[in-house]
Amino acid sequence: MKKTIFLAFSLFLLASLTACGGKTEEKKATTTKKEKERVQVMELRSERIAKSLDLSATLEGYETMNISPSITGHIEHIYVEVGSRVQKGDMLVRMDQTQYNTTRINLASTKTELDRVTALKASGSVSEQVYDQTKAGYDQLVETERFQKENTFVKAQFAGVISAKNYEDGEMYAGTPILQLTQIGRLKAIISIPEAYFPKVHKGMHVDVVSDIYPELTFPATIEIVYPTVDPTSHTFQAKLNIPNTGEKIRPGMYVRTHLAVGEVDAIVVPYQSVLKLTGSNDRYVFVAEDGAARRVAVTLGQRFDDRIEILPVEAGALKEGDQLVIIGQARLVDGDQLEIVE
Repeated sequence: MKKTIFLAFSLFLLASLTACGGKTEEKKATTTKKEKERVQVMELRSERIAKSLDLSATLEGYETMNISPSITGHIEHIYVEVGSRVQKGDMLVRMDQTQYNTTRINLASTKTELDRVTALKASGSVSEQVYDQTKAGYDQLVETERFQKENTFVKAQFAGVISAKNYEDGEMYAGTPILQLTQIGRLKAIISIPEAYFPKVHKGMHVDVVSDIYPELTFPATIEIVYPTVDPTSHTFQAKLNIPNTGEKIRPGMYVRTHLAVGEVDAIVVPYQSVLKLTGSNDRYVFVAEDGAARRVAVTLGQRFDDRIEILPVEAGALKEGDQLVIIGQARLVDGDQLEIVE
């Protein structure tokens, strides 16, 4: 009896293990075999577009000058305050005059000596060497007097506004600029432009500058300098804008946007919804169908045209003409997924 029960139990256990093993194999086969993702694609072709670049920049005074005399000493008087408007040649700072006055006395004495030696030279009473030494000493004092005068009575080199003041009357000047003079009647800005447009950008081109502070206004500017090199990291080059600011509505430090028309170019333009964004960053990418599988491609976006957007040329591995871009079904793809392309 016990033997019969043991045999029956063994047969039951064997059947159970066989059934479980079959289910495990069936489940494994189900989980390892992933169905092809159904997607729609479009073949990429370049097209001719009217291209313009919208770039951001920060305004700067066209000229900014730190008022830093080349001689140290006490500051006798500062003639301006922050916000003071000055014209070219206006007095800004008067430094201690001791060195300057000493030089003036020495110069007057040397001038008298030079006149005397000149007269004696004419009569042959002194040698050419004595005359040359006296003349050299006088010329040196003339230059020293000019230098000390410029750095004792410091004047504005251009019209502008005092944008910083770091000392008061009577303080000892020790290297930090006494004042900062900024030109605001004319401004400048440096913009960074993608390298693909280097042949399209040149000196003298018109640029529109707009500020969110004055949404109804456009400030005309021109490209004054196109920098000759390209940054190998960002693949951009720089250009300097000259911005007239007669009404002084915009000021140094303001954030602005610039609109630069660069003519017609051949570009790859794709449906905007085909471009995906990497979670947690601003990186953009698309999927292309290649040999029946999905390949993820990082892209850089350019100008938007309603529901389409330009893809900027970048380094090797980017999109190119003839690629099969996934335009429907791309949101559920991962790199390497097998694809079934449907119409």
